[in-house]
Amino acid sequence: MNPIQEGRVVIVGSGIIGCSWAMAFASAGFQIKLYDIKQEQITKALENIGKQMKELEKIGMLKGSLKSDQQLALIGGCTDLKSAVEGAVYIQECTPENLEIKKKIFNQLDNIVSNDTVLASSTSCILPSKIFTGLKHVKQCIVAHPVNPPYFVPLVELVPHPETEPSIIEKTFALMKKIGQSPVKLMKEIDGFALNRLQYAIISEAWRLVGDGVISPHDLDLVMSDGLGMRYAFMGPLETMHLNAEGILNYCDRYRDGMIRVLKSFGPIPDFAGETEQKINQAMCEQTPADPAHLNARRRWRDECLLHLAKLKMEVKSEDKHQL
Repeated sequence: MNPIQEGRVVIVGSGIIGCSWAMAFASAGFQIKLYDIKQEQITKALENIGKQMKELEKIGMLKGSLKSDQQLALIGGCTDLKSAVEGAVYIQECTPENLEIKKKIFNQLDNIVSNDTVLASSTSCILPSKIFTGLKHVKQCIVAHPVNPPYFVPLVELVPHPETEPSIIEKTFALMKKIGQSPVKLMKEIDGFALNRLQYAIISEAWRLVGDGVISPHDLDLVMSDGLGMRYAFMGPLETMHLNAEGILNYCDRYRDGMIRVLKSFGPIPDFAGETEQKINQAMCEQTPADPAHLNARRRWRDECLLHLAKLKMEVKSEDKHQL
């Protein structure tokens, strides 16, 4: 079977997210055009992608059946948007998280794409109605929000515009599955989508606990990494509830009153500034100084851990299938 897929995928923006998306699509055999406004940005991005692919191949963690050189050969750069999108079946926008920038690029795309090209944004929390409303091709538009970095973390939130065609949602869902991502469908748009609403709730309470002197920043992170995060890596909060009692109904019977009591004790939304900000910053910088060298080294460690976790999860899922 030919591992090379039909149809071109265009990545708009060659930053960290754009490069990671390009690697994910290339791993599945798709031809990629990586667009950016400056050739030097594209050249640097392609060099970084090639380096990452070689390193991943060396440790046996490169995705897909193609060798790193074959995958890299599938990715080309382009500084002309019209040329880049010619023949594209899917476009993934990865520009900075700025509404005006995103509206500008989608207005440009709106004038040059065909009527069957999927137009997707990587925005992490800007509502589709803010970005896509008024476009001629609004029915082809959708948010496909990845988790940073998408090559290592498979979740993708698919958030439709109120006018998005159901077929576009299904087409995007199938494409994400094809490249090895884990897409989830939001039935309607909501500020922050699902992932960031959950993430911000955790960050908010973490900030309050540290700020109120209940726990240190280091120990707070341990609560997640060596506690909740251990099981959340394999199942979500709802299944956790189901398994932590004799089913979800029994869990609610046991813990409903306690959950409501504790939730009522939560304080107001923090301002994420002031004394608590300084306290957390000091603790984080003692662990990882906030300079590019230290941060990048820690990110590489994070990504390697995520790769090993992803590999373990695939093995566990494979064993589950064989046992069924």
